[in-house]
Amino acid sequence: MFNLKAGNYEIILTSERYTTKAGAQNGIASVQTNSPYDGRYERKTSTAGDPYFVLKAGNGEVIGRSEMYSSSAACERGIASVKENGPTADIKDET
Repeated sequence: MFNLKAGNYEIILTSERYTTKAGAQNGIASVQTNSPYDGRYERKTSTAGDPYFVLKAGNGEVIGRSEMYSSSAACERGIASVKENGPTADIKDET
């Protein structure tokens, strides 16, 4: 699995679990490709009423999920942060 972090090192997106490192690397590449596009984000609400989002690939597969947010505005700021930080090539392998 992998985490996308914002400039302040806060986790802003967490991937699904992968069975191989190569799978995770493909997931990272998919975040880099898909994160700039607003249509790739699905805004959702948890059963507790908290907003969150998922980032999807062009084929509709979920790449990663956000944390739960306190408001829709905070969720939108999280999406903006993924759009800004997702396309970067700065990858740190912590395995």
